[in-house]
Amino acid sequence: MEGAADSDEELMLRFGRGEAAAFDLLYRRHEMKIWRYLERSVENRASADELMQDVWFAVAREANRYRPTAKFTTWLFTLARNRIIDAVRKNRPHDSIDQDADGSTALAERLRADASMEPQERLQLEQHASVLIAAVDRLPAEQRDAFLLHAEGELSLEEIAVATGASFETAKSRLRYAREKLRESLKEHA
Repeated sequence: MEGAADSDEELMLRFGRGEAAAFDLLYRRHEMKIWRYLERSVENRASADELMQDVWFAVAREANRYRPTAKFTTWLFTLARNRIIDAVRKNRPHDSIDQDADGSTALAERLRADASMEPQERLQLEQHASVLIAAVDRLPAEQRDAFLLHAEGELSLEEIAVATGASFETAKSRLRYAREKLRESLKEHA
């Protein structure tokens, strides 16, 4: 009945007809991508956890009305993005991605190198990770969103356009400008 070969769209339709196992499989397939996107967008683990619940509750609420007009992942990341927008509006100001505001491990800490590396190599890797995190954090909101949807959500340009409500060309430009700014920041650091 349930299988890894089933498309996300088919699983969602089956869940809409009441098959709970289809939801479980969808959740397992996409939970980490969605969580990473949420956590890196809101920059706070506790908020990401809350948003994660909101997103999956929305998936459950919308199950009977779901129609596969776009890829399931596009629809799912659009739900996630809308929850992020609501949370950011509600919780201004926001903290930096490398701050440890809620007592959890900061992203820079989680990106640290293996302890078996030489101290100089570890230091250099940690510095590069901090520079990258800071550069992503400095991107304008639209560029940052496009970059994270692509990097974390593995969405194509077409899917980013749908998820953000922008034209294909606008999504393409935002992603291109984000990449250019990140390259520039990394060159300056090197």
